[in-house]
Amino acid sequence: MSRNFGQHYAITAGLEHAQGDWVIVMDCDLQDLPEEILKLYNKALEGYDIVFAQRENRQDSFFKKMSSKIFYSALSYLTDTKQDSSIANFGIYKKEVINAILSMNDYHKYFPTMAQWVGFSKTAIPVKHNRRENDRSSYNLKSLLTLAFNNIITFSNKPLKLVLGFGFAVVIISIIMAIFFFFKYINGEIKIIGYTSLIISIWFLSGIIIMILGVLGIYIGKIFDKIKDRPVYIIKEKINL
Repeated sequence: MSRNFGQHYAITAGLEHAQGDWVIVMDCDLQDLPEEILKLYNKALEGYDIVFAQRENRQDSFFKKMSSKIFYSALSYLTDTKQDSSIANFGIYKKEVINAILSMNDYHKYFPTMAQWVGFSKTAIPVKHNRRENDRSSYNLKSLLTLAFNNIITFSNKPLKLVLGFGFAVVIISIIMAIFFFFKYINGEIKIIGYTSLIISIWFLSGIIIMILGVLGIYIGKIFDKIKDRPVYIIKEKINL
C-alpha cells in the first residue's frame, strides 16, 4: 500500500486480488495461527460457505476484551445482525461470498459485519488464539472509538429511528404532564401566573421538535441506504439457467 489506509481497506485490497476458490482472511500479527487453516478448510468441505474462527481464551488485555464485547453487543442491536466478540476476521470464505462482499459499495469498510450481512451458510469452530508478538495493538483508544462510530453510522440507521421513538415518548409524557399541571392549576395548587402554560409549552413543543427531527432522520436514512449502493439481492446459486 502507498500508505496506511486502515486494516479493513487493506483486507478489501487483498480480497479484490484473491483468485482462489476459497479465501482465508487473517491478521498478520500471528495471533491467528496458520496451523488452524486446515481445520477451517475441512469444516468448509462439509458444505459451508463461511467458516468463522471462534477464538478460545482470547489472548488480549481485559480492556480489549471488555470493549470488544460492548462494541459487538451494540453493533448487533443497531444493525440487526448476529455479532460475536469471539469472532473477528479470521475465517475461510467461498469465492462467491467474497464476490458478494466486494459488491457492497460502502465507503467505510468493516469486514466482520459485511461477512454477516451477505448471508450464505455459515458456522464457527473453536481455534487457538496466540499472544501478539509485541503485546501491543496498533489500535489506540481514539482509533477504536472512530472505528466504532463509523461502523454504527455506516451499517445502521436505527439511531435515527430511536430519535423518532424518543420524540414520540416525550410528546406522550408532555400530554400526561399537561393534564397533571392543569388539574394542579384548577385546584389552586399553582400560584405563579403563567407557570402551568410555560411548563406545558416547553414539554409539548420539545417533544414535537424531537419527533419532527426523527421523521426527517427517517428520510435521511432512506437517502443513506440509497447512496451505499448495496445490492438489493444476492444469488447464491443458479439452477437450470
